[in-house]
Amino acid sequence: MRYFRYAFLIALGLILITVALANRAVVELRLLPADLADFFGLSFIVHLPLFVIIFAGIVAGLLIGFVWEWIREYKQRAEAARVKREVSELKSEVSRLRGNAGEHQDEVLALLEESGATR
Repeated sequence: MRYFRYAFLIALGLILITVALANRAVVELRLLPADLADFFGLSFIVHLPLFVIIFAGIVAGLLIGFVWEWIREYKQRAEAARVKREVSELKSEVSRLRGNAGEHQDEVLALLEESGATR
């Protein structure tokens, strides 16, 4: 299984290097369209190789997806924490009751003996 992982990582690396070499041209990346940038007086322009923009888009998409899933799964995490807390409380109650079982058993036997003795 380890060899499959290494083979996959090597293949992925070769694909990424090939994409980077094929897209080395420098492109202009603008924050806003030209007309809107002129209207607001804000024209932020960066010149980057195309592969950097492609890889940054992939990373941004992954991060947005991870955050989205983390937010979406909040209810499940909260429910799991509540159940874990409840189980812990119940375990401590069971151990407490088992520790006091001998004392309660003696009290019950004493009550039974008293009721039998009074008959």
